Amino acid sequence: MTSPLADRHTTGYSLRQALFMARAAALAYEDEHAVEAAAGAWGFGRVRHHHAAFRPPFPLTDTRAYTLGGERVVLTAFRGAEPAALRAWLTEAATPPRPGPGGRGRVHHGFAAVLEAVWPQVRTALEECGGGGRAVFFTGHGLGGALAMLAAARLHFEDPRVTADGVYTFGQPRTCDPGLAREFSTAFAGRTYRFVNNGDIVPQLPPEPAFRHVSALRHIDSRGTVRNTVPLLGGLPDRGRGPAADLLAPAADGVRDHAVRAYLTALEDAAAAQG
Repeated sequence: MTSPLADRHTTGYSLRQALFMARAAALAYEDEHAVEAAAGAWGFGRVRHHHAAFRPPFPLTDTRAYTLGGERVVLTAFRGAEPAALRAWLTEAATPPRPGPGGRGRVHHGFAAVLEAVWPQVRTALEECGGGGRAVFFTGHGLGGALAMLAAARLHFEDPRVTADGVYTFGQPRTCDPGLAREFSTAFAGRTYRFVNNGDIVPQLPPEPAFRHVSALRHIDSRGTVRNTVPLLGGLPDRGRGPAADLLAPAADGVRDHAVRAYLTALEDAAAAQG
């Protein structure tokens, strides 16, 4: 069985490819058995699991990711985290950011620390499962999206200076400063796509101007239509009802729109409508 990637040989946007990447991002929340079962069903012969644990006062207990290797594709997907667990990271910009990959710009200190913990495992897996002309993809939801973007940046701006063929993120928070955002958007033009579901609150954080998004937005509006821009007056539920911390409450509209299941449903419906 071959993997369900729409086209392994070209970069560029594909809704079908986006749906597969969303499924891969959602799979990162499952256990190792589920990952291995899906890998087999998708035609990937190699599976590598990545895990790193943290100690208090770090806001996360651990982070997880996986890498799948096939005949023509290698894919790494990073797990996200509940927005409430990242409340301090998402609602304040007081902590100085770290230097970015290869000295380009600066990145959010917390996101960089999470990737740093798991990066050696990911690099080893890419070396074991990649090469031979295989296309390289990164994906993730929420925090996982930030890690996917930073992983692609490290692979490109640092050794071995390989440019991933695709970076698909879903509900990614702002991850880096304007300088790195510009350089990344230029280097990954036609290769990176950042999906935002309706009024998802997480992509609106951490606050500007210290942090900036990379380009290639794909906004899913309230009708489920995937657009290249976000309406100026739409997609911002609960704004004006309180501080950003309140918007991270589980019952807030913006948190519901952040759920990985919401992204999957929207993209499944959009793909079905496209035919």
